[in-house]
Amino acid sequence: MNNIYQREQKNFININPLQTAGKLTKEAWDALLEWGDGYSVCDYCGGSLDHIKKPPIESFIHEILPNFLGIPHVRVTNGAREAKFAIFNALSNHKDDYIVMDSLAHYSSKVAAERANLEIIFTRQTQKPEYKIYSNDFIEAIHEGIQKYHKKPLLVLITYPDGGYGNLVDLKNSIKEIHDENIPVLVNGAYCIGRMPFKSKEFNADFIVGSGHKSMSACGPIGVLGISEEYEPLLLKKSKYSKVKEVELIGCTARSASIMTLMASFPKVLERTKKKNWEKEVFKAQNFIKNLEETSQFQLLGDHPHCHDVMFYESPGFYDCSLKAKDGRYFLYNELKKRKIHGIKPGLTKNFRMSTYGLSNEEIKYVLDSFKEILLKYN
Repeated sequence: MNNIYQREQKNFININPLQTAGKLTKEAWDALLEWGDGYSVCDYCGGSLDHIKKPPIESFIHEILPNFLGIPHVRVTNGAREAKFAIFNALSNHKDDYIVMDSLAHYSSKVAAERANLEIIFTRQTQKPEYKIYSNDFIEAIHEGIQKYHKKPLLVLITYPDGGYGNLVDLKNSIKEIHDENIPVLVNGAYCIGRMPFKSKEFNADFIVGSGHKSMSACGPIGVLGISEEYEPLLLKKSKYSKVKEVELIGCTARSASIMTLMASFPKVLERTKKKNWEKEVFKAQNFIKNLEETSQFQLLGDHPHCHDVMFYESPGFYDCSLKAKDGRYFLYNELKKRKIHGIKPGLTKNFRMSTYGLSNEEIKYVLDSFKEILLKYN
C-alpha cells in the first residue's frame, strides 16, 4: 500500500519560486524531528516566547535577527501576512484610513489590509514586458489618496521584489521620497530576506517583513517582522489583561518546529546571503535566461537585465505544443514529471513562473535541456 503521507516529488529538481529558497537544510530536518511536537518549545516558556533562553530563542530574536536584518526590534510571526496585518491593525484608527501599495503587491498584502478595514490606493498599472515601478509612482499614488480621502495614507507598502516577475524597485530612493512626505514605509521582503543581502538600515525602512518558509529554509509557516525604534511602542504594546503578552501578536506566534527549523537553518542562510554568493545566484539566473531565450520560444517578462532568481516566462512554444499533445495543456507538467522536474503548475503552458535558486550548474543545464527536448518532441 502506498504511503499517503509520502511526497511524490521529494527528490525532484524543484524550480518553484515558492519553494526553492525554503527547502530545509540537513540541520533543519534534524530540528524538525526533535521539535515536531506541538508543545515542545512551550515546555520551556515562562510566558514570553521571545524570552526563552533554552533553546536560545531569546538571543536569536533579540540579537541575531536584528543584526541580520539591520533593524532594532524583531519578532517571529505565523507568516509574512500575519506580520503585515499586525502592522496595519496597529496603525489603523478610523474607518476611512487607507494605505498605498505597489500594483504588483502579493494578494496577501491586500487581504491583510482588507482584514484591518483599510482601503488601498495602488500605484499605476504597470506595462508589459518589464512591468517596472518607479519611486515617483508611489508619490503619485500618495497624492491620489490625499485627493480622494483628504488625508495622508497610514503607510506605503513596497514589495521587494515582487513574487510575480522578480522585479527590484529602487528601494533607497523610493523610501527617501516617501519619507519626505512624512509617511512610514513597510517593505515586504518575502522573496528577499534569506535569499539576498538586505539590511534595513541601508534603506531606512520603518517596517520589514520576511517569510521563513519561502526564503529562510524553515518548515513554517513562519514570518519575521522588523520594527524601527519609533514604532516599537505601538507594535509591541502589552496586554492589559496579561502583562507579558504583546497584543498585536496575540500573545504567542510561531513556535515548536517552525522557530526551531528557522534557527537551525540560519547559519547557512547567513552564508548564502553574502554578496558574493547572491551574485552567483543572479549570474546563474541570467545565464539560464540567455540560454532559454536563444530558442526564440520563450520571453522573460520583468527587469532586463534580471537581478533576481524569480522569473516569469511567456512560452508560445509550449503553448503550441499543448494544442497538439494528447494530454493537452497538462502535457508540460507530465513531461517534466517524467524527467523528475517539479514546480510548474499543472495546466500551465502559455506562461509560468520559475526559479533557479540553489540549483547546481548541472541541474540548471538539465532543466534547460529538458525544455528543449520537450519542444523538439512535439515539433
